[in-house]
Amino acid sequence: MNYMLPATMDQSHDPTHPGLSGVEVGVIDFFVSAVKVLGMAKSIGEIYGLLFVSPQPLPLDVLCQRLSMSKGSASQGLKLLRAFGAVKTVYQPGDRRDHFTAEIEIKRLAAGFMREELQPRLTQGEERLAQIAQLGHTLPANAEGDFQRGRLAKLERWSDRSREILPLLGSLLD
Repeated sequence: MNYMLPATMDQSHDPTHPGLSGVEVGVIDFFVSAVKVLGMAKSIGEIYGLLFVSPQPLPLDVLCQRLSMSKGSASQGLKLLRAFGAVKTVYQPGDRRDHFTAEIEIKRLAAGFMREELQPRLTQGEERLAQIAQLGHTLPANAEGDFQRGRLAKLERWSDRSREILPLLGSLLD
């Protein structure tokens, strides 16, 4: 689904996406672009964008219908967004379905992303770097070996700096 807004389009309704207003399409497109930069699935941005712009919490079936998305894709997207703390479940009296709303505090969003996405990747990277460093001990004592040892040292400095910066970023978000 392409969420690009034509410059002359009436902002009250988007005829190419029944059930979505022009503003909704624009907000969804904004978040789809943002999650693509982070290497995440488009559906994550679609779900978050619709919940962000929605004045009331929405249940899974409404998300699926309004975004023309399968229940499985929407369910997986909500699971990830909940893990990040980007979406929360809201009780709606008289309705047994779970309803969802977007977390809009940037501090909480960034902290959730760091906790669930960035920290595990950095940990995996450190483990992989330790394995590579062991291989570095087997490099020959020649120009190529010296060059590669230098690059491994550079990777270790990058890793050290990321370990220093991540707690600082976390403390700024608290």
